Amino acid sequence: MSKLPHACRGVRPPARLAVLIGVVIACCVANEPARAQSRTPAVAAAPFVSDRLSVEVVGAGPDVILIPGLASSREVWRATADRLKATRRVHLVQLAGFAGEPWTQGDGAFVQPEVDELARYIRQAGLDRPAVIGHSMGGLSGLLLAQQRPDLVGRLMTVDSLPFYSALFGPTATAESARPFADRAAAMILGADAATYRTQQAATAKALSRTPAEQARIVAWSMASDRHAVASAMKDVMTTDARPGLAAMTTPVTALYASDADGGAPAAGADAIWGREYAALPGATLIRVDGSRHFIMADQPERFAELVDAFLAD
Repeated sequence: MSKLPHACRGVRPPARLAVLIGVVIACCVANEPARAQSRTPAVAAAPFVSDRLSVEVVGAGPDVILIPGLASSREVWRATADRLKATRRVHLVQLAGFAGEPWTQGDGAFVQPEVDELARYIRQAGLDRPAVIGHSMGGLSGLLLAQQRPDLVGRLMTVDSLPFYSALFGPTATAESARPFADRAAAMILGADAATYRTQQAATAKALSRTPAEQARIVAWSMASDRHAVASAMKDVMTTDARPGLAAMTTPVTALYASDADGGAPAAGADAIWGREYAALPGATLIRVDGSRHFIMADQPERFAELVDAFLAD
């Protein structure tokens, strides 16, 4: 299996394409029907029906939307939702094709259509500029939503998510230069037999989380995902560059990113790449979370809870 381009000085890039696949799959069996609560108990909102995503709503209070990443379940946010629901109305998104959610779109585009559906959900549910928190690909989705519809997003937190994932190949990477790698990654996802795919995901999960229980969940969610959905999402993530829209953004953005001296990204390298890639975003708040890999909410749950509370504070 061919080696990948060096990501950046001080950051250890995935050594094999299978690990690249997993680094985005984090963004990784609950399959609950969509339900949207009304903003007032007197008027029942029409159910939100979409072939791109479903939404579970819990709690009451100011609105918070939680978006999981590639091949992930909304259950990645369960501990966060359970903690917030006493004071917030939490909207847990499940993206179609992932972790058992049905997929009907074949090999078509993934990211932009689900961003469009997120915007439609916010409008239909009558949400007033909710806070949005997205992990990995979910963070990219939130960033695109805030760029395209700033009137719909009050504030955004991205969790270990870059505005251009393929910047990990180096500072000169472009969407076009990343396309061959994206095509190869998609082909590997679609072409691997079940046993090989599971072995790849098990190895990848160890690079995504320090926590054995979370590693097991990542593998389970990946194996329950539709591979056509995963391949389509992978191609989109690797070739979607949200950096040109950063300078014009007015939505407040907090970007959390992981550092782990024991097998993850070294602190200096993580600081360099996140600082470089978010440099054009006015007023961005960048916060490094040490002792964590890609799934910060699982590896450092107490620190993550503190940061979410600070982000949501008025």
